[in-house]
Amino acid sequence: MNEKPSNIVLIGMPGSGKSTVGVILAKLTGRDFVDTDVLIQKEEGRSLQDIVDQNGYLKLREIEEKTILKLECRGHVIATGGSAVYSRAAMTHLKTHGIGVFLNVDLQTLFTRVKDFETRGLAKRPDQGVADLFSERHALYRKYADVIIDCEGITHEEVCARIIQELNGRSMPPT
Repeated sequence: MNEKPSNIVLIGMPGSGKSTVGVILAKLTGRDFVDTDVLIQKEEGRSLQDIVDQNGYLKLREIEEKTILKLECRGHVIATGGSAVYSRAAMTHLKTHGIGVFLNVDLQTLFTRVKDFETRGLAKRPDQGVADLFSERHALYRKYADVIIDCEGITHEEVCARIIQELNGRSMPPT
């Protein structure tokens, strides 16, 4: 028997609103909320930036993949770290019981929202700029997205309303 996905998996760049939208969306849909970046920080006992500074960006991606692969939940909204899409195993695991929702914002919006890209704990090469990272990840977000929400010029609540409308059209089960 095929189980319908009950998780809503938010993917997108840092600053796209995954954590904020996730909390609101969880309340509106009666789901629990999980932020994989917070899980990583709890398990590691340190910030994402500390992991990058001490062990490198590839180690952060490795930890992120392991954390996601251990995640077993139903009826949740899951905000992923921006680099989760680099792991096919992690994304396949998340999408086993979830629908991938890409919160799409343009680069200019990200720059207005995020002032601390250099200290935010991004899993990127040291020589890589944010614009290059954006370009690299955009294709991956689209690859794993079941739903794409263009978030330009709308509030977090409006983003949630669009997500709910999209998911209702797919007959996503309630929690």
